[in-house]
Amino acid sequence: MQIEPTSLPEVQVLTPRRFGDGRGFFEEVYNRETLSSHGITTNFVQDNQSYSAETGTVRGLHFQAPPRAQAKLVRVVQGAILDVAVDIRRGSPRHGAWVAHELSAQNGRQMLVPAGFLHGFVTLMPDTIVIYKCSDTYAPASEGAVRFDDPDLAIDWRLGAVTPLLSDKDAKAPAFAALDSPFQWGEDAGQP
Repeated sequence: MQIEPTSLPEVQVLTPRRFGDGRGFFEEVYNRETLSSHGITTNFVQDNQSYSAETGTVRGLHFQAPPRAQAKLVRVVQGAILDVAVDIRRGSPRHGAWVAHELSAQNGRQMLVPAGFLHGFVTLMPDTIVIYKCSDTYAPASEGAVRFDDPDLAIDWRLGAVTPLLSDKDAKAPAFAALDSPFQWGEDAGQP
């Protein structure tokens, strides 16, 4: 497993080794012992899957507040996404900074998004399937969101001329300036 830090050091890109032959390939996408040997000790308790029919489908930017905060390990099994994480920890020297990486079925990359970060993605291909592990179960009373296109964040979603497709809930998400973040830099953000 290749593990690379990003410009937000807590967010990491993981690329499993692929073993290919004439039949296709095999890769080990998650191994607790391997990740633990690299200092990643997050206990994942739920797996989620999303399907997006259209290019330009935006899901996010989301978080769950402590004590139900979620870290996520995100990968794509069909299609491609631009996966985005934003630091929302109060007092962080990188508060409001974002990082984005392309994850695809072809490149096999995964992104580890810790608690204390907004998470979202946009599909770069039709018929995209995303699977992600979560460190806590879904808790609607703890969820929060920020507008994906907030000008204070200025995230480059690589949409070009594509009109984004959003859920009603994401379209009504509040501005980043209105966020009273439940996360504090330097504290355990609720990760098990």
